[in-house]
Amino acid sequence: MSQGEDLLAFQLKAAGIKFEREYRFDPSRRWRFDFMVETPWEEVPFDLAVEVEGGAWSGGHKRGTAADTDCEKSNTAAIAGWTVLRFTPAMVEDGRALQTIERALGRTGWTLTR
Repeated sequence: MSQGEDLLAFQLKAAGIKFEREYRFDPSRRWRFDFMVETPWEEVPFDLAVEVEGGAWSGGHKRGTAADTDCEKSNTAAIAGWTVLRFTPAMVEDGRALQTIERALGRTGWTLTR
């Protein structure tokens, strides 16, 4: 787990958002989401997953077959009905990730600034 993931976990807890880390969404594969966020089903009719992109500036999962696997994972999740939000560590640090998650959950009173 990365520092960005640890910080986002702290932010989600502080905001009162329930989640599970390293959630395995496809039992036939070893794929995991960094976070599975519990949604208020009456208000948010989808499954919400969050990924914090490690190595956003150094390559990370964006090279060669790792990029192919990331695309396959995201596409499989989308077909299964998941909404996947992806963030860089910088987006976690400045609060944009939490703001976006709260917007996806239908929480009011939050605006994105940038």
